[in-house]
Parts: sequence; C-alpha cells; structure tokens
Amino acid sequence: MKTGLNDIAGLDDIDRGLINLIQAEFPLVREPFSDLGLQLGISAGQVIHRIERLKTVGIVRQIGPVFHAGSLGYRTTLVAMRVPESRLDNAARVISEHPGVSHCYQRDNRFNLWFTLALPHRVDMKSELRKLNGLICADDILDLPALKVFKIGVYFDMHGNGEALPDTGIDYNRSSHIDDQLSPADRALINELQQDLPLLERPFDLLSARLHMDVNEFLNRFRSLKQRGLMRRFGASIKHNRIGFVANAMACWIVPPDIVDKVGRKLAAFREVSHCYERRTNSLWPYNLFAMIHGRTKEACQGVVSQVSRQTGCKDNVVLFSVREFKKVRIRYQV
Repeated sequence: MKTGLNDIAGLDDIDRGLINLIQAEFPLVREPFSDLGLQLGISAGQVIHRIERLKTVGIVRQIGPVFHAGSLGYRTTLVAMRVPESRLDNAARVISEHPGVSHCYQRDNRFNLWFTLALPHRVDMKSELRKLNGLICADDILDLPALKVFKIGVYFDMHGNGEALPDTGIDYNRSSHIDDQLSPADRALINELQQDLPLLERPFDLLSARLHMDVNEFLNRFRSLKQRGLMRRFGASIKHNRIGFVANAMACWIVPPDIVDKVGRKLAAFREVSHCYERRTNSLWPYNLFAMIHGRTKEACQGVVSQVSRQTGCKDNVVLFSVREFKKVRIRYQV
C-alpha cells in the first residue's frame, strides 16, 4: 500500500474513497469516523489518521458546514477589479483581510482581481465596496450579484468514474429569510459548528458540551439545519490542485434572456462545473451566465466551454483561468 500523499499518485484506493465520502456524505452521527470506517473497511482510528495526513499535505483544508447565506441573513456578490500589476499584491492583501471575503483570485483578464463578498443584510453592499475601493483605488470595479443559481456543488471525484455530487434537494433561489425564524438554540449551534471539526471519535460530544446541550439534541438540531435548507451540506473542503485538478476556470457567456434557464440547466449538468449562476450585467461586463469549471488541464476546461457553446449556440464567451489563489475559506456567519 502506498502511503506518500505528496501528489496524486501517492493516494491509495482507501484514501480516494475517503476523500469522496468526506466531501459529500459525511455522517451526521455521534461516531462519524466509525461510520466512515465501516464503509471503507478500516477502523475509526485509521480514518482519523488518514484525514490527519491528508490535512498535513494540504489536500483537506477543513471539515465543516456550508451554509445558505441568504437563510442566515446575509447577501453575497461577486466582485471584479481592474488593478495595475504593481499594486495587485497590496490590493489582494486588503481584500483578503476582509472577514466577508471567502474567495480571492488573480485571473488572466484585464479585470484581474476577483473575489466573493458576503455581508449581513443590514450592511449596504455598495457602501462597503466603496470603502474597499478607497483603500485600493482600482481602475474599474464590477459588482455582479447572482440573479439565479443553477448549481452549487464542489465535488472532486477521486475514482474518475464521473460520479457527481449528490443532490441536496435545496431550492437555492428562494427569497425567504429563515434567519427571522432561528431560535436561540439554532443560533448557538450554527455559531459553534463554524470551525474545523475536531478529529476525535466522538467530535460532536465536544461541540455539544460547549453549548451545555445533550448530544442527541445537538445532532437532531444539526440534521434539521440541512432539512430546513439553512445548511447546504457538511463535509470537507478540498484543495483541488493537490489532487490533480490544477486547471480552474471561470467561464462567462452572453446568453439571451429567453433561453438563459435552458442553457444554465444544461451547463450545470456537466460534472466539471461546480458553480453556475445567472448574474447581473453592466456596461463593462455584458456576460450574464457564469460557470466555475475544474479540470486536470486547461484543455479539458476549454473542452467543456466548446461543448456548451456547440450544444447551445451561445458562442460569445470569455474564459478566465486562475493565476493565483490569495484566499479560499468558508465564511463565518455571525447569527
């Protein structure tokens, strides 16, 4: 059995199976690592040891929840800036220090700095962007909020058989704000969950004890977060370039409004696509359909773009490859 994990060739079949499971099907039970071990034919201790190694070599970033921002009283947007190369590193530092920024990348476009920003509904997005830009002085700035979500599902299939992220069954486009309906216990639970899961045989015992809550009540409330649509999933965040998915592209199309739903659904069906949105346009950026595409090569990503354009007849597109990753974390929502 191979044990070196410094590159994709160093992963054995159990490692690959484990990475698949903890991305999408992490068990929300009292002894989750025992449950994973049963599926993989190893002990809970071996599961924990393997995850520790995967973290050490930078494959697993963290294990935790992915929440529906709108349901917790937050709004989000995608922002692009055109920043002179001489000031790009400083601009990225300023952006990355903002607690509402989860992702920040340099991309190969005249709009070279891209980031996502999440703010409580009570905070004005335009004012916050003006404050940020006051520290950066970008040549141009784009505010590109999502109008419709067709897919949110980051999943890297380690077996290479085309397996897709299991459907969460959540309506991402609803407009209701469930944050008004959260009980004090819900809020305490959500705040406690937003950390890297302790690698203990009974990790939720520790978390529930911090809240002075019975562990069974904790787990029932935890599962209800997913059932109610506040939590999209609970699982591992994977550093994709460490497992061979070294090409990361944001592809944008100009799609006529009357067919944007049809094209969006078609695009979302590609397993290489992790995110797909219709976004607001402006005079500097006419592209309205966005997709994040992950592949082992740039050519593979370009192949998806070509296939979508060929199948839909939407030829006007731009593909922005990631040049540098400045920040990639999960937002800590304060509820």
